[in-house]
Amino acid sequence: MVENTDLLKILVVDDEKDIREGIERILKRMKYTVLKADRGEAALEILGKETVDIAILDLKMPGMDGMELHQRIRDIDEKIIVIIITGYATIETAIEAMKQGAYDFIPKPFEPEHLRIVVRRAHEKLRLIKEAEMLQAERARTLIDLDMEKSRIRTIVESLPTAVVVTNTSGEVVLMNPAFLASLDLDESVMAGEKLEFYVDDMGFREMVLKLSQGQIDAESEAPTYELVVSGSKYLMARGQSVINENNECMGAVVTFANITSLKMLDQLKSEFVAKVSHELRSPLSTIHEQLALVLKETSVNETDVDQHLIERAKEKTHGLISLIGDLLDLSRIEAGGISHNIQSIQVADLLKSIVDFLGIRAQSKDQSLTFELASDALPFFIADPMALESIFGNLIANAINYSPKGAVIVVKAVLAGKYIKVRVSDNGFGIAPKYHDQIFERFYRVKNDDTRYITGTGLGLPIVKGLVDSLNGEIKLDSDVGRGATFTVLLPV
Repeated sequence: MVENTDLLKILVVDDEKDIREGIERILKRMKYTVLKADRGEAALEILGKETVDIAILDLKMPGMDGMELHQRIRDIDEKIIVIIITGYATIETAIEAMKQGAYDFIPKPFEPEHLRIVVRRAHEKLRLIKEAEMLQAERARTLIDLDMEKSRIRTIVESLPTAVVVTNTSGEVVLMNPAFLASLDLDESVMAGEKLEFYVDDMGFREMVLKLSQGQIDAESEAPTYELVVSGSKYLMARGQSVINENNECMGAVVTFANITSLKMLDQLKSEFVAKVSHELRSPLSTIHEQLALVLKETSVNETDVDQHLIERAKEKTHGLISLIGDLLDLSRIEAGGISHNIQSIQVADLLKSIVDFLGIRAQSKDQSLTFELASDALPFFIADPMALESIFGNLIANAINYSPKGAVIVVKAVLAGKYIKVRVSDNGFGIAPKYHDQIFERFYRVKNDDTRYITGTGLGLPIVKGLVDSLNGEIKLDSDVGRGATFTVLLPV
């Protein structure tokens, strides 16, 4: 862009000395650099040595006239702006000059202000032309950089060993790599550009990706995951994230896939091993337990209290091992999906009442109050395996009894809350510190303190409850603190 007029060169070509010098005086006052020539040939010599921005040519000169010189200048550099000076200010002359590419013309005689106006307009045009050229060059450079950046990103994504797919806000695949095609057993010739359902059949997966693509999942929350089964034998773990631009707008989603088939197989082998070992141990342990009970029953009065205590402890330990084996088998069945074979309509209120009645005897032995409250007139039927519900609420109520002192109050309350059956099991027992709330659902984890050190348990009850609730698409929550009891809330979708 030309802003400093000292850097702008103007060539004045006229055979009349007074006009050349008069134009020079005017232009120098305007801070332009002025070059002069008295004929066309001299002007061409100057153009061979100097770079000129504007040329002011007299139309009628001896030898090479202004029109011919204008054409020669255009052959040298089309960017030079040419202004014609003519003493023959006719329409025909002006039209001819314009047709040949002249920017403007000035008729003789002319006033200094007229010359200044025409030169300023030419200067402004030159500035705009150079500015447009710079913008065009910048745009071209930006497009080249963008294209190179896109090419680099595409090369990186395609070379990744991890399967990657990128979608836009409409759920269309805009980018994917060969690992994605291989992971989903798709042909190598499959191209991007189709809706996600063209590549993946799983409806749940597509819904998750569409929500991510449209920004319906909080971008700051933990990236959601989805387990995908391909061809019935390949397991993929998909993890997605919304793509947010600098204006905090959602542009789509990016999803990566990890092959977890080997982990699934290992988990299955582990479950089979646990189930097999548990079955093999249950029978001999049950026999030992029964024999210890028989020995205690037939103990003579002559035997010492120490001997009887040892047998009682042995019987107690074998009972604990049998409970552990039962819980391990329950976990194996949950993982294998075998806990939900007997699906039927269940009246949750009746089931809860029967569990409370059954465990009420245990609560009474500790002088505890165990009651059931139905907050709604009626609860809708729930479709599930009754054994699953019995295991969920049986474990929660049994824990409330075990982890509450004598005289405690335990309340089981059921209510219809919107689209959920909400069941709360509350006690005023020892309570659980908030720092342990997440850990208590881990296998074999037990909170040990002065209040619970003598309470026996396997640490598998709550993991079983959590697994069963998850399998029913439900939710379990805990509200508790040390010294103020615990409330477990189970939400079951109806």
